[in-house]
Amino acid sequence: MSYFVYLIATKINNKIISYAGYTKDLKNRLALHNSSKGAKFTRGKNWKIIYSKKYKYKIKAMKEEYALKKNKKLKNLLKLRYE
Repeated sequence: MSYFVYLIATKINNKIISYAGYTKDLKNRLALHNSSKGAKFTRGKNWKIIYSKKYKYKIKAMKEEYALKKNKKLKNLLKLRYE
């Protein structure tokens, strides 16, 4: 089974906000975020995937998700893809 670490972004009032997570099914997870059934923070917004990476093991994906959430420099670099 594969796991994905992802970063989604949306623009609100000319400001780009992002959310990082991990999942087994990337397409379904994005659909949940966009239908307001994902994480509470993502509800009511239109999200686009700006980064994703596939991992073989769940523990590795979880560690990489944590690292992505803490790495503001990388997140800001990835947000430039959204503009």
